[in-house]
Amino acid sequence: MIQIEDSVIRKIIYHRVTPEDKKSVLNDRLYDLTNDDEADILKKIFLKPFLSNITPYEFNHEIDIELNPLFRISKDIFEDKEFIFQTRNICQHLVTVSKHPNIKDGDLFIMKFDDIKLNGKLCNGLGIYKIEKKESFIETNVSMSGEAELAFKKGIGSKRLDKACLILFTEEPYTVFIIDNTNAETDYWQNEFIKVRLKNDSMNNTSQFLTLAKSFVTEHYPSDFEATRTDQIELLNRSVEFFKNHERFDIKDFEQEVFQDNGVIQSFQSFDSKYRQENDIEISDNFAISSQVVKKQMKVFKSVLKLDRNFHIYIHGDHELIKQGVENDGRKYYKIYFETES
Repeated sequence: MIQIEDSVIRKIIYHRVTPEDKKSVLNDRLYDLTNDDEADILKKIFLKPFLSNITPYEFNHEIDIELNPLFRISKDIFEDKEFIFQTRNICQHLVTVSKHPNIKDGDLFIMKFDDIKLNGKLCNGLGIYKIEKKESFIETNVSMSGEAELAFKKGIGSKRLDKACLILFTEEPYTVFIIDNTNAETDYWQNEFIKVRLKNDSMNNTSQFLTLAKSFVTEHYPSDFEATRTDQIELLNRSVEFFKNHERFDIKDFEQEVFQDNGVIQSFQSFDSKYRQENDIEISDNFAISSQVVKKQMKVFKSVLKLDRNFHIYIHGDHELIKQGVENDGRKYYKIYFETES
């Protein structure tokens, strides 16, 4: 979780970049923030969007991480090497990877931050933002002659960012968050300019394993074991309860507590291995559980049995208390047992 209440903007510079390198306009001086109101506006525009963007990444390179240009430049900035010069290197790198004909010109803001909190720990950060679309707004004014005037302009406001990258200088590997809201026919921002992979941390491990478990229960388990919908819901409930009730995940403990039956465990292990290979993901077999991710994922672990358009049955406990059957006339039914009504 990112917290920005105590964050401070230490340095900010603005460049105008275009895929045609010689047409880019690069500044040679920092913008001087004059008051707290300006800083608050900038944090609202450039930091607040990351509060709801919780997928953490880390820099990547096929051969050596030191060959990733943005990692190398950001590390130099973290080590207080000449900031303006390094931002020019960022611009050059961005232009170099901007080869697709649909890539647009943009305003490039680069900011250095102090005291951003990530999961309760303070760290410094580097923000890189490319704004390709400006908002229309109305500026009101009273002229020297006392007349009320309107001016229609375009500028940068608090609507969603086009492209952004927030690098937090945690212990290496650094933690990277990405925003890319434009519909260009290219993924150059994430895969070429920044070049990242999912970070091997508690958030991604928790999210990926819950997704894996859900896929097994909903897609594979019914065909292998002729499981009913109530059987599936029971396993989904057990999966979520395991993550809610444990601080650390251990795959052996999960298999025993959730699946219990050796045949189901073996089927899951086979599915697990195939799923990781097909989706090219790495998940640790032992990791700290992210309660933040569990809370979010609970919304997609449906414990609802939908019967036509007439009934929705929420199943949270013992599935042995609900029985499925078919009447002589072919109508299907569920029989539910209970002790008290509330």
